[in-house]
Amino acid sequence: MTEAPRSKSAAKGERPPAPEPLRVPVADSHCHVDIGYDDQWLEVETAQAMAAAVGVDRIVQVGVDVASSEWSVTAAHTYPRVLATVALHPNEAPRIVREEGVDGLEHALTRIAELARDERVRGIGETGLDFYRTTEDDDLRWQEESFRRHIRIAREVGKPVIVHDRDAHDDVVRVLRDEGATQVVFHCFSGDESLARIAAEQGWYCSFAGTVTFKNNPHLRAALALLPVDLVLVETDAPFLAPMPHRGRPNASYLIPLTMRTMAETRGADLDALCAAVSANTERVFGSFA
Repeated sequence: MTEAPRSKSAAKGERPPAPEPLRVPVADSHCHVDIGYDDQWLEVETAQAMAAAVGVDRIVQVGVDVASSEWSVTAAHTYPRVLATVALHPNEAPRIVREEGVDGLEHALTRIAELARDERVRGIGETGLDFYRTTEDDDLRWQEESFRRHIRIAREVGKPVIVHDRDAHDDVVRVLRDEGATQVVFHCFSGDESLARIAAEQGWYCSFAGTVTFKNNPHLRAALALLPVDLVLVETDAPFLAPMPHRGRPNASYLIPLTMRTMAETRGADLDALCAAVSANTERVFGSFA
């Protein structure tokens, strides 16, 4: 495998120690193994080994641009316990238009559509809307256009759309409904009970990251508590969003047990039973990893 593209900055610092292992394995449903930490770069083999040692035995590697999507497909074909998703991140679409024009965006979307048909690609994302970093009207227009195109690609290939939703809940729901999206995963769910109720009504999956462990996010725990268990996933979004007590430090799949324990406590659920449910949900969404 070629070295992974490093398209986003990552958290810095020493890696946290491994937590107590889970007795029932789960999958990391959203991870960026290709994003390194300067001289602390994790090879895929190392990431897998560290995760498997604590009961995280499968990884969904997520693309955010053409280069990382291509790398993700290669990783999924190289490692049996890795699957891929492919997409242009919401902030990538307006950047391409500014730097390469509309033809550049069209070319990138065409390449994503080609990759989407690969057998080891099991989702189209992360795509969506980001009103935190994107604020200009023209940029927002291209961001929404890209989101709609990704949803259509997902429908064409019969795979779920993996949604990035930052400060854009109402508009994300509007676009999903406009486009008739049915297979949906809210990556790093950031909404409240209201969005969770909509997701439950629509049968959309909600994936929780280390943010659910942060003290200042009671709305995430309230949303998690009311969701049907068969719509709940877990993820890292590594190398970002390490769970407590390691907030701000580099994240990786092996830290998921910390998030799972908070999730079980929040729901008043048996940890082993919740792990089994989350594992089954992940394979229902993405299919078998074998």
